[in-house]
Formats: sequence, structure tokens, C-alpha cells
Amino acid sequence: MEISKVETGINTMEQYDKTDEKANLSRVLKPIHLWALAVGLVISGNYFGWSYGFAAGGVMGLAIALVPVTIFYVTFILSYSELATAIPHAGGPSAYARRALGKFGGYMNGISCLIEFIFAPPAIALAVGGYIHAIFPLIDVMPATVIAFLLFIFINYWGMKVSATFELVVTIVALVGLVVYWAMALPYFEMSRVMTTPLLPNGFDGVMAAIPFAIWFYLAIEGGAMSAEEMVNPQKDISIGFLSGMGTLMVMAFLTLFLTAGITDVKSIEAVDFPLLMALSSIFGEGSLPVMLMSCIGLFGLVASLHGIILGYSRQAYAMARTGYLPKFLAYVDPKHHTPVWALILPGILGLGAALTGLTDVVITISVFGSVAMYIISLVSLFVLRTKEPDLKRPFKVSYPIVPAISLLIAIFCLVSLVYASSNILPYVLGVYVLAIVYYFIWGNKNIRPFKEEFGVLEELDK
Repeated sequence: MEISKVETGINTMEQYDKTDEKANLSRVLKPIHLWALAVGLVISGNYFGWSYGFAAGGVMGLAIALVPVTIFYVTFILSYSELATAIPHAGGPSAYARRALGKFGGYMNGISCLIEFIFAPPAIALAVGGYIHAIFPLIDVMPATVIAFLLFIFINYWGMKVSATFELVVTIVALVGLVVYWAMALPYFEMSRVMTTPLLPNGFDGVMAAIPFAIWFYLAIEGGAMSAEEMVNPQKDISIGFLSGMGTLMVMAFLTLFLTAGITDVKSIEAVDFPLLMALSSIFGEGSLPVMLMSCIGLFGLVASLHGIILGYSRQAYAMARTGYLPKFLAYVDPKHHTPVWALILPGILGLGAALTGLTDVVITISVFGSVAMYIISLVSLFVLRTKEPDLKRPFKVSYPIVPAISLLIAIFCLVSLVYASSNILPYVLGVYVLAIVYYFIWGNKNIRPFKEEFGVLEELDK
């Protein structure tokens, strides 16, 4: 492939200081680890967050919103698997967009991913604090939130093998916990609670407003792609891990939504960070054994996502710094643990600041805005790469162009829904993007590594 002088820039391989690159990420992950990351990144979306959609659109409004969102994620993960296996790079979306759309496109997709992954952990950490407070009333929500955030940054520091094994264990426990919850809820399920009158209390506007909370059921599954450089065989195993994870999450989302709605008055859970506990309390009573059991298991679900998303933002920040988009110190890798230390700490501080606001629904919506922008840019990148590089090695090929076209259309619909229903939060989102763009043109485009060097990691996979 011919590389233009503009794309390679003025920097050369010799000009780039490699003294900080003696320590690299290590290849230790297999498909089961990626399945655990994909499900673990998202599983907290079953334990909290989604129930805010009941306030927006009612039970059926949220259920209707979940249908196109599910279709989108199925088609997107199929499309994303093609990109992730063709370009197995720690930068994930920023790498795909840079190869397809150039330096600025790569930067914008990376920033969108960071917005998603930096604002998701605060919402999850707040829910962790809520669960801990429910179990131990003497512990306030906010101190528990801060301690949980810092603890899982520290666990991530100990290395990918430790992190992935921890993620696998807590994800399995959290999944077992959901199965136990479904089993406890099923005998008390009443269809009349689902088929309410009116069926759509807020009409079509309510369905649109419920879109962000339907997305929360699946948000961040794509983060598994950022572990690509730590997969033993990324070009074969990424699609296996992703697709098995997506199938698991589809079943989880619909069972959790309908079984929860069918056992309680949704008005009692539409504005809390522990809806499953509140739903069980309406059956068994507060402080009962089933509620306490679910409180303990629910923590595993939240921990799985908090831990996994912290891992995701650290790899995205690391990859963007290694490219030259972000300050170079973020690309420093600890030589003993093979983890990007500052890429874990600095975004974590930003996320902690967002958590201290206590505004779970607002933080969720900002994260969803970033995710949908990233989805759209990634899908556009797929179309461009199919035209621009038809001979690119693609170990997994999506049914083109039908599947990615469906995905792109639904992604645009989701973005319109977000703008329509969350206009009060839009200024905050636009403010973040304006700051990011200003930074790019002042500093972020000055030290970008040559294209060939940036993707040199891929050459190792073809040998």
C-alpha cells in the first residue's frame, strides 16, 4: 500500500524516541478470556442503569427501544469483528479509523471511545457504592464509590494475566447470579405488570428517550477489541470471543428486563442504582435472605464491568499516546507488570471526578453519546476500507454490504434519538468534543508517528 508524505508526516523512525518502548504488552489471552471481557464489560448493565428507561418510556417503551438496539449490536459486532481481526491493534477504533480516514478520523474515533470508556466507570462505581451501602448501611455511598474505583485501577496495574483471570471469575459469578435472580423472579411473574395501561405512557417520545438505557444493556462490548495485541491468536480468536459474548448478552437483556418488570411496580425501581434488589424486596421483604444474597452477587456484576472498562480505557489511552495523539507519558508501560501505568491513572482521575457528581443518569447518557459516535465512525471506516483496501487480509468477513449498512442506519437512528431526547446533556458532550478538537490542532497533530511504524505491530501476525 502506498503511503503519502502527508500521512507519514515529518517524523521518521529514527526521530522517534523508543527508550520507553522496551516494555510491551504481553500476549496471554485466549477466546474464553475475550468472552469474559465482552460479557464482563457489559454485565453490570443488567444489574443497574437500564431501569432508568422505565421512567423514560414505561415497560413496553423500553422493550420496544431494546429491539432495534439489539439488532444494531448484533450487526455491529459482526462488522466490528471484521475490523478487529483485520487490524488487531490496541487502539481498536482509533486504529481502524486512522487506517481508513486518516489522522484526524483516527483521533476523533479514539476520543469518542475514550468518552464512552471514561464516563461509563463513574456510573458503575456509583452503583457499586449503592450496593455496598445496601449491604452495610453504615458505609456511605460516596466513600465506597471512591474506594472501589481506586481498588480496580490498582488490580489492573498488576498485569493482563491477573486482570483477565480476575475478570473471568467475577463474570462467571455474576452470570450465575443473574440465573439465580431469574429463577427467583419467575414464579412471581405477572404479565399484567408488563402489559400496562396505557402501554406507552409517554408515547413515541418515551421510546426515543429510552434508547440510551436500552444501549446500556450492551454498552462497551466493543472494548474487548482493545485487548487485541494481548491475544495469543487475535486474527482467529477475536471473532469467536465477540460473537459468543454477544449471544450471551442478548439472552440476558430480555430476561432481565421482562422478569424484573413482571414482579414489581416499575415506579419503585425507575430511579435507583440497584433495581434487582428493590424488585426482590417487593417479593421477599427488605433484609431478607434472597435480597442479601442478590446484594452480594450483584457486586460481582458491577465489579466485572468496572474492572473491564478500566482495562479498556487504559489500552485506548495507551494506544493513542503511542501513536502521538496524546502526551507520550501515557504510553509508558511498567516493565514488570506490562501495564500502561499513566493510562490507567490519569483517565481514572477524570472518571473519579465525574463519579463525585453523583449524577448516574447524566454520566450514562454522556457515555452513550461517545459510544454511538464511535460506532458510526467505525462503520464508515469499514466501508472505506472495503473500497480502499480490498486485498486487506480479513480472517473474518461480514456479509457485506447488507449487515454493516443495517448497522449504520440504526446507529444514525440512535444518534438522532439521543439528540432528540437528551438535548439538555448535549452541551456537555459538545463541550468535551470542542476541547478535544482544539487540543488536536494545537498539539495532538504535531507528534503523530509514521503510519508504517504505527501499524508495524500487524506485520508480526503475518509471519
